[in-house]
Amino acid sequence: LTMAQIDSTFVEQLTQYSYLPARIISNTINRNRNFITLNRGRQHGIMEDMAVITPDGSMVGYVVGCSARYSVVISILNGDFTTSGKISGDEHFGSITWNGHSPHKVQMSELTKYAEFEEGAPVVSSGLSHIFPEGIRIGYVEERTENENHTSFDVEIRLAADMTRLSNVILIENTSYNEISELENSERLKTL
Repeated sequence: LTMAQIDSTFVEQLTQYSYLPARIISNTINRNRNFITLNRGRQHGIMEDMAVITPDGSMVGYVVGCSARYSVVISILNGDFTTSGKISGDEHFGSITWNGHSPHKVQMSELTKYAEFEEGAPVVSSGLSHIFPEGIRIGYVEERTENENHTSFDVEIRLAADMTRLSNVILIENTSYNEISELENSERLKTL
């Protein structure tokens, strides 16, 4: 790669996302399906599938519904939430979900046993979901165990965000989301 190619890739990443602040007006943490309500909606530029993070860059959830002035976010503490994560510094990825037990922990499954990491290693978004940019902090490895087939790790992750004390958030729009989704869902690709 030439320096010009590296610079253009960096600029493309900067312009692929736009950011908007919002305030939380409602947040549940003790149900199996937790949601967050924000004081911003369509008239403020909010739309479905926008990522939601803390002001210091930790994952919170993503927008699933909007009215003119408000929006609803599926929390990372929701049994239906899923995204792709990876150990920081290791390109192996796994699936991030919540088992419904603790508001301070999520789980990663399907992480190959070839991944190299220690307890305390940072876990970040992989960038494969199209909602969250790569590198959004999810949390830190607390424990790992091999799955039943000894083919991958199940990882317990202590969340970086304190979901019990949220007040302000940042919404991130992937300006390429619709184009990518339409291409991936096109009839042409379904027949391959």
